[in-house]
Amino acid sequence: MNNHSLNNKENIMNIDNNEILALFDEWNNALQTGDPKKVASLYDGDDGILLPTVSNKVRHNHEEIEDYFVHFLAKQPVGEINESNIRIFNDIAINSGIYTFTFQDGATVQARFTYVYRRIQDRWLILEHHSSAMPE
Repeated sequence: MNNHSLNNKENIMNIDNNEILALFDEWNNALQTGDPKKVASLYDGDDGILLPTVSNKVRHNHEEIEDYFVHFLAKQPVGEINESNIRIFNDIAINSGIYTFTFQDGATVQARFTYVYRRIQDRWLILEHHSSAMPE
């Protein structure tokens, strides 16, 4: 094992829940910019999948993910996590729970979410993001 691999493994082992929780803040802050490209850049460009809250279409790549956010960002959403459950497995982290979006018009939607993150070099990217409105 070379030093780079050892250092990377040590860095991965030092990950804590706060680091993973901060990834939601990064994503939510990207929403606030109103720039769909900025939001899409947080998703893995090769393998990222988005199963969005307010669309029936699965998004398979940056172009499709960006297209979803063009429409979603027009509502000026602000997200807040209500419940978070984080699990970390080496270079994969999962955050599942419940969040609420508040829109510019005052409407809100509460949804279940799962983010699966993959660490690529020193950056966490969203590998899969599933969001579905609460059924009740």
